[in-house]
Amino acid sequence: MREKRRILGIDPGFGMVGYGLIDVDGNEEKILEYGIIKTDPQASLSKRLVEIYEEISKLIKIYQPTESAVEELYFFRNVTTAIFVGEARGVIILALEEAKTIIYEYTPMEVKMAVTGYGKATKRQVQEMVRVILKMDKIPKPDDAADALAIAICHAHQIL
Repeated sequence: MREKRRILGIDPGFGMVGYGLIDVDGNEEKILEYGIIKTDPQASLSKRLVEIYEEISKLIKIYQPTESAVEELYFFRNVTTAIFVGEARGVIILALEEAKTIIYEYTPMEVKMAVTGYGKATKRQVQEMVRVILKMDKIPKPDDAADALAIAICHAHQIL
């Protein structure tokens, strides 16, 4: 039997970072916490990156995850947005690495496949399965937080 695990799932973003924490004991996944880190759109790029780094570091310190799962970047039509999200993802990875948290990365298709069994599932289908798997009354909101929980579930379903 595997040890109990605490997984921090992260949906990287620049204006909004989704996070979700789940505890895994055997085949059972239990929600611990979820939400978003929202940065001030009026703040400078560097201040927003520092805020993301500090908030992720706080989450790690409070919840002490044993593992983390971060969504890989996918194709963006807007190059500027892709660069900003890449920079945000970099400070997220730095915070996780500094805390010596084991980091795993998954593509959006891998997340959909793990959560729904179908790699081209809709956002709504993924959110509904997150609700069912974690025995929630309602679909978690906002979408970025639901995505982060899906990423954590994806990792929980991997054979390591």
